[in-house]
Amino acid sequence: MTKITLDRRELLAPLFPDKDNWLFVSGLAGSSKDAAGLTNDGPNLFTMAGCMGSAVATGLGMALSAPEKQVAVITGDGELQMGLGSLNTVATQAPANLTIVCIDNGTHGETGGQEGHTAQRTNLGMIAQGSGIPSVKEITSADQIADAHDFIRNQPGPRFLWCRVLPGDPTAFKRNLNPAECRIAFRNAYLGR
Repeated sequence: MTKITLDRRELLAPLFPDKDNWLFVSGLAGSSKDAAGLTNDGPNLFTMAGCMGSAVATGLGMALSAPEKQVAVITGDGELQMGLGSLNTVATQAPANLTIVCIDNGTHGETGGQEGHTAQRTNLGMIAQGSGIPSVKEITSADQIADAHDFIRNQPGPRFLWCRVLPGDPTAFKRNLNPAECRIAFRNAYLGR
């Protein structure tokens, strides 16, 4: 069994030191807090709320509609598993500008920390590979982040980065939960305003 030592709160900043050059879509809860901490809840972040399983599909649509921009989906293991079929569509559509980062803590943090499927036998990297995603990588420790950074920039897209992290709290960040304000800010970032 692989030893996991990666702290999720130390993951995104070194993966995306050029964060202003990306459009981000985040899944629910912890991944949204981590992404908001990375961007300071910036206008280039579209966070999902109340639509579990939709982050990858939304990121795919964004990547297809803006092929000149780099798009990253930041999602969690539970949220991703609610919409696994979207990985098939990502592979079929094959947008070169799409990166999916799954922050997998093996638990369902929003509902009490119950152990999730990935803590047992489910392998999200194999699922992504089986879906046909051409570039798949797994990391479990901080000393692998530099290689993951290079993977995101150098491997053909779409890319799937499975980040297996320790159970624990996400980045402490209070997000703006006003959907109208967030939508307008993101639209302006998407359009380059």
